[in-house]
Amino acid sequence: MISIIACEIAERGIFMAFLESLGSKTIAVFHELGAVILLLTASFKEINNFRGKESIKQCFDLGVMSFPIVALTLLFTGMVLSVQIAGELTRYGAEFTVGAIVAIGMGRELGPVLCGVVLAGRVGAAITAEIGTMRVTEQIDALRCLAVSPVGYLVLPRLFACMVMLPLLTIFGVAIGVFGGMVVASLTHGVSSYTFLHSLDVYCVPSDLYMGVIKSVIFGMIVALVGCDRGMTCEPGAEGVGKATTQSVVYSIIMIFAANYLLSSVLF
Repeated sequence: MISIIACEIAERGIFMAFLESLGSKTIAVFHELGAVILLLTASFKEINNFRGKESIKQCFDLGVMSFPIVALTLLFTGMVLSVQIAGELTRYGAEFTVGAIVAIGMGRELGPVLCGVVLAGRVGAAITAEIGTMRVTEQIDALRCLAVSPVGYLVLPRLFACMVMLPLLTIFGVAIGVFGGMVVASLTHGVSSYTFLHSLDVYCVPSDLYMGVIKSVIFGMIVALVGCDRGMTCEPGAEGVGKATTQSVVYSIIMIFAANYLLSSVLF
């Protein structure tokens, strides 16, 4: 009897510990959301101190250098999507809709979301590590001593670069993904390239792409702001920078998925 009671108490303790952990992580995500909003407001206030050359450099470092991994990710995503869809639709004689379904899926959802996730892992982590190292080595304090705003000097160029380059990466990535889907549909299920492309002309509308582009602008903003905030508030030491980098990726991905649901509910 005593052992049964002890087991029940232990199970309750484990369950309560799980709830406490879940609650603390949820609170942390909302805390980060508030910090991101405040940082966005501060960035808008520094718009007069916009640094063009640094912004162009960040566009190259954060955007252009991310193109290979984005292209590979969306290429294989389009190929897998085509494999799954073409087989089923061909079985029911609806192969003339394969291209449209692949394009709509890539343009509305998979393209912007996967580009955002890839940039959260590559760009967001890099931003956090760079700014976090500057904080640990007191370079950010040195900027303040020189009467230079860290937000205008560090955050604004990276925010601009992510908000400009992520939509461009999304457009190119969607095109590459649709091309990969067309190749796979043609080689594996006999759907001709004409049938594939003709379905795009018949069933797709421009909003299928530009709604995804609007999403990618928001996702780019999330990646940049979360990365900068985690870097500027990280704990001292190498361990603090590593922890902040992990938090940056996790928070960015969670916010991207949440924002994707909200935007899909509003836009479509």
